[in-house]
Amino acid sequence: MSIMNCRFCGKMLTHRFADLGLSPLSNEYVSNENIMKGQIFYPLYVSVCDECLLVQAIEFSKPENIFSDYKYFSSFSRSWLEHCKLFVDMIVPYLGLTKNSKVVEIACNDGYLLQYFKPYDISPIGVEPAENVAAEAKKKGIEVVVDFFGRDMAIKFAEKHGKADLIIANNVFAHVPDINGFVEGLKLLLSPHGVITLEFPHILKLIKYNQFDTIYHEHFSYFSIITVQKILESHDLNLIKIEELETHGGSVRVYATHAGAGVNEDGSISRLIATEKDAALDDVSTYIRFNDTVRKIKRVSLKKLSEMKDCGKSIAAFGAAAKGNTFLNYCGIGRDFIDYVVDSNPHKQGYYLPGTHIPIVNKSEIFRTKPDYIMILPWNLKEEIANELKETRSWGCKLITMIPEFELL
Repeated sequence: MSIMNCRFCGKMLTHRFADLGLSPLSNEYVSNENIMKGQIFYPLYVSVCDECLLVQAIEFSKPENIFSDYKYFSSFSRSWLEHCKLFVDMIVPYLGLTKNSKVVEIACNDGYLLQYFKPYDISPIGVEPAENVAAEAKKKGIEVVVDFFGRDMAIKFAEKHGKADLIIANNVFAHVPDINGFVEGLKLLLSPHGVITLEFPHILKLIKYNQFDTIYHEHFSYFSIITVQKILESHDLNLIKIEELETHGGSVRVYATHAGAGVNEDGSISRLIATEKDAALDDVSTYIRFNDTVRKIKRVSLKKLSEMKDCGKSIAAFGAAAKGNTFLNYCGIGRDFIDYVVDSNPHKQGYYLPGTHIPIVNKSEIFRTKPDYIMILPWNLKEEIANELKETRSWGCKLITMIPEFELL
């Protein structure tokens, strides 16, 4: 099946990575007044390019429609905030940043990371397309430019603010349909001896741990280091260092400089690329086989939940995350299985999950209704959430996850 041309190298795509059926946009939460109006469902179909091995989803909705009024606020995860503070505390001395250094974050969200530069007397600038989210960053005293980042925007930004000594792009690379324009923008904004850091989920972990729920329309691309190196080098940027992270079920942080900056690779890139090749990520057939695993998880999940309901058990969910919406819509799990989903983000409470229309409520609902099971949808935060829900053990409640496989916690 050919769906489009590769968004990096331009070759026609003919190989399927995953077919997750029809799904609404995973962050298109439904208000009470719109609950009877219906939603648009798009094919959630992902291909792999046999030339550059970039895994990529079809683009059905423009970023302007997805991110203009965004419901995801990064600051509601304690573990993510800790991760970001550790990064800032490391990168400032590592790069020798001072109050005169220019630090820019692409997709700064609500200021979750940039706030930690303040104790170092560094005044960073954020770029954030969602005006409602950017407003929260501004409340923290962070300067934010509300716009989508790309080549043209980078030129204007550099003319006004100067070039950056450090450009941070956490979990935004996957959200960019115009990869070449985005990377060219990074290059144009970077000072001659500056450093770019990109964090993104590693497709090695996605495949190894069956993380198909990290696929949704807002994620246009899924990266291996093999592919990222090709993308950056095509724009005269060099990878110099990689760190493997536990965030989002297994991510990487890559460091890049201008090709002529004279910074040598420290060996971490070649080691991780060797690991990818050992896992056959340089072979397109590895990607093609993934869809069979996805179908198996769907069958197992429906069987387990059906057994619980047949025994008269009540089931709630925790975490109105985008990954959970992919999982629920693909498996066809709605209010016939799940009574409600709890989320700590007050901006989501009172809404309904896209597609399934499961109501999003405050955590107090758990202690009022005392469900028999709670399904943790953001499985990458299962330890944090399990600790938050430890009091539910008092009535025999069991916590479960479905990915990478069914597990009773």
